[in-house]
Amino acid sequence: MSHQLQKSLTPVRILSLLMLLLSGLFLSGCTFGILTPDRSVSSGAGDSTPSPGAPDLGEPFYSWMGNGGYDALHYTIDLTVEMETSFVAGGVAIDAEATQALSRFNLDFLGLEVNEVTVNGEDATFWREGRELTIEPVEPLQQGEIFHVIVSYSGVVEAVPDPAIPFEVIGWLHGDSGVYVLSEPSGASSWYPVNDSPLDKASYTFRITVDKPYVVAANGLLQETVDNGDSTTYQWEAVDPMASYLATINIAEFDVESEVGPNELPIVNYFPTTSGPEVRKHFAVTAEQIAYFSEVFGPYPFETFGAIVMDDNAFSAALETQTRPVYGARIVINVGEAVIAHEMAHQWFGDSISLEKWSDIWLNEGFATYAEWLWIEHERGKGAMEGEVRNWYTIVKRVDPPPPGKPEMEDLFGMSVYKRGGLTLAALRSQVGDETFFDILRTYNERFRHGNASTEDFIAVAEEVSGQDLDKFFEGWLFAAKLPPIPALELE
Repeated sequence: MSHQLQKSLTPVRILSLLMLLLSGLFLSGCTFGILTPDRSVSSGAGDSTPSPGAPDLGEPFYSWMGNGGYDALHYTIDLTVEMETSFVAGGVAIDAEATQALSRFNLDFLGLEVNEVTVNGEDATFWREGRELTIEPVEPLQQGEIFHVIVSYSGVVEAVPDPAIPFEVIGWLHGDSGVYVLSEPSGASSWYPVNDSPLDKASYTFRITVDKPYVVAANGLLQETVDNGDSTTYQWEAVDPMASYLATINIAEFDVESEVGPNELPIVNYFPTTSGPEVRKHFAVTAEQIAYFSEVFGPYPFETFGAIVMDDNAFSAALETQTRPVYGARIVINVGEAVIAHEMAHQWFGDSISLEKWSDIWLNEGFATYAEWLWIEHERGKGAMEGEVRNWYTIVKRVDPPPPGKPEMEDLFGMSVYKRGGLTLAALRSQVGDETFFDILRTYNERFRHGNASTEDFIAVAEEVSGQDLDKFFEGWLFAAKLPPIPALELE
């Protein structure tokens, strides 16, 4: 935002998948996700006696988000949207693997009316308390079983508040030019049933039907459009693992502009028909930025990239929704290339490598902030970048925010995780030297690609690659109240 444990194809898993495919239990065109590296989400149950999945994953800040007992593999979100009212009707199909013997399990889902739930084609018992949708299948699920859930629902989708973002509502936003979905941190469960935790990443299909002349933009690649007469159905596929808060659909009267980036990467931008050259010109650097960041961070992690612009006077931020960030037109005009660099860097730091817990948010925002400064260095030289670092060091020292490694929930997206987080990386570069610093970034990206990482994981990589004991360094920069100096830049 601007404002390793891994799954494997075990024999049991392959057998379960084949049995499900052969039995035809996945219904009405719903598809399986690709089984890709991810943190396994488990309640820790080890015996074969069915028991309820845990209703949370122990997240310190968002105890109501995430559920245990299963691992979501793929979501198919199939909705018809009435644009005037934001009334939606349809449902979500979920392919998942039981990580324990399950008598029942939970999804996070807030607000909309649940009409029907099936598990493996049979009607399931369900009930809801607040955000917790509890589902009890007819037959218990066995550990290692791949199962299929369909939740049918309808209602008027509304944006929701989040305790970490008191200045905005999040989720489903109906603005001046259309609908935009920006769910970080807790908005995903307000518009589809989900295991709403970055620890349970999955692939996605979006099948969205809207009246003409509206166009739908989402994550991944557009696979099909179906002309229904007065309406159009857009089908998008996002094949790489994605955290729930990064899923997005956006509906407006869009102009679509495409180009080919490095290594034949498709770059597809969606601009409201009302936006002019003062917005669109800033995205001319996209291909060059991808090439540069692929050099310093490692290969670009996804199959496509692009932008979705929100032409809404009430919105002046941006979010790194996977493969296709959403930008408010005002922030693009006011900030220019820097905000594009910021959200692009998140594709590596935050999207491909997702955080383990929300208190590690500096791993997302500090890295994306430092990427802005790297782009200045690339464009104008190292002296210009160091000038930017000096400027922010002075500001952070004066404001004196809490350290980025232990943010308060109400300041989760405050100056510290962005700017002191970025300064932490500037200081690390000064500490270990340029060659080692960029080796650290590339190694970190290679090791945790499409998975999850913690602050401790990054520190371990930095110490391994540098051969230095960096405990004292990171303690000072991430956890100590006083801002440390950056000696190479004569900052103290």
